[in-house]
Amino acid sequence: MTSFGKVGVLYGGRSAERDVSLMSGKGVHEALLSKGVDAHLFDTGEHDLTELAQAGFDRVFIALHGRYGEDGALQGALELLNLPYTGSGTMASSLAMDKIMTKRVWLQHGLPTPAFEVLEAGAQLRRVPDRLGLPLILKPPHEGSTVGIAKVSGYSDMKEAFATASRYDSEVLAEAFVTGRELTVAVLGSGAAARALPIIEIVAPGGNYDYEHKYFSDETQYICPAELPAELTTEIQDIVVRAYRALGCEGWGRADLILDRAGKPWLLEMNTSPGMTGHSLVPMAARATGMSYADLCVAILSEASCKLRSPARAS
Repeated sequence: MTSFGKVGVLYGGRSAERDVSLMSGKGVHEALLSKGVDAHLFDTGEHDLTELAQAGFDRVFIALHGRYGEDGALQGALELLNLPYTGSGTMASSLAMDKIMTKRVWLQHGLPTPAFEVLEAGAQLRRVPDRLGLPLILKPPHEGSTVGIAKVSGYSDMKEAFATASRYDSEVLAEAFVTGRELTVAVLGSGAAARALPIIEIVAPGGNYDYEHKYFSDETQYICPAELPAELTTEIQDIVVRAYRALGCEGWGRADLILDRAGKPWLLEMNTSPGMTGHSLVPMAARATGMSYADLCVAILSEASCKLRSPARAS
């Protein structure tokens, strides 16, 4: 496909999710090559912006996860370079990467997300369970969904859990724990054209969907489409698309949710540059609709653009 020109696949990077990004990028690169795209790998952890500007890319596919790739920083640089890129723009990427701001935006739009508090050094940790209940979850708000996360089952767990999460961030998100079924929903497209893909239910060993079970283990089970009543399926997909639009997301993304025992869905977070590895969920959902991994990559690449519109210059 020569219409895309020379395509850079940005991968690797410097975040805690570098290893996963290396796998995602290699998969995307191979898929694009199989479709005749002039694609080239570019590791942002080893090469700087000057080299990126000099690479001669006509557009780039962002296969980076976490800080410096998914958080709006890179997107802003690409806007300055006038280099079309996949996924959400600077603001949406920044909002979605910040779990605290994401929840505030969702609440402002009347979307369901678990109760939470923001903790900093010196916080009265033992009082948090009194307000949020037990168990609860502590998370660094600017990392991936399985990085630095700790479950608190009793008051005595708070100090260690806070120490674990605070290794990654100066603030820590304390979130009420919702017991139920773990779901994820991918979204493709932008604006009114955004559409949800089939819902996936994740069944991890012992209910522990940690880093190992997410990216490497073959023990985790994925049910796609999730076995849910048609009306509930539609409701969840609608909530996810609304959550995606509320943040201003574009191109593609994936929301993680919990369906509680009463059948109510709770939004946890939005990923604007989801994984594209052999265990990843967006390709799995796309496959359920008849779209191959390679076709998914091409579809995402086809929407690459600069999101900021420069004002017309006066003549």
